[in-house]
Amino acid sequence: MEHQINEEIRDPQVRVIDSDGSQLGIISSKDALKIAADKELDLVKIAPNAAPPVCKIMDYAKYCFEQSKREKEARKNQKTVDIKEVRISTTIDKNDFNTKVNQAIKFLKNGDKVKASIRLQFRKGMALHSELSNDLLNDFKDAVAEYGVFDKPSKIEGRNIVLFVSPKKQ
Repeated sequence: MEHQINEEIRDPQVRVIDSDGSQLGIISSKDALKIAADKELDLVKIAPNAAPPVCKIMDYAKYCFEQSKREKEARKNQKTVDIKEVRISTTIDKNDFNTKVNQAIKFLKNGDKVKASIRLQFRKGMALHSELSNDLLNDFKDAVAEYGVFDKPSKIEGRNIVLFVSPKKQ
């Protein structure tokens, strides 16, 4: 956000806040600029839409530095949510299925979303083992239910049945 500083402020009257936070009242912008120059600080317009506009006497370079430092800190503390995919086939063995479930649970514990997809097999335009796919998906739901919540019901996307799981809030 760009602020007007010093000579850029063209308003005839401004409400001035001193560097210590006390109000100096409504004075002309020339007088306010003079007060800021005497203190070797800048006059910064912080509320341009107010009537009259509000200006503060401060060290503008220091203010900009602290602002960028705060933004950098906020970005650092921000958690990005990734979507991790777990692919399951209809011909999966029990131990392989448990491995996939453990992977999904690990992803959910790390705070990532999980996309579980089951590849459907087609012969002559017909889906084979669709009831087997639904049973497998229900088993997967039961296995990860205590670690995640299901955003929406499973749906068919092309040749896959897809299910999204979000981590539970701690």
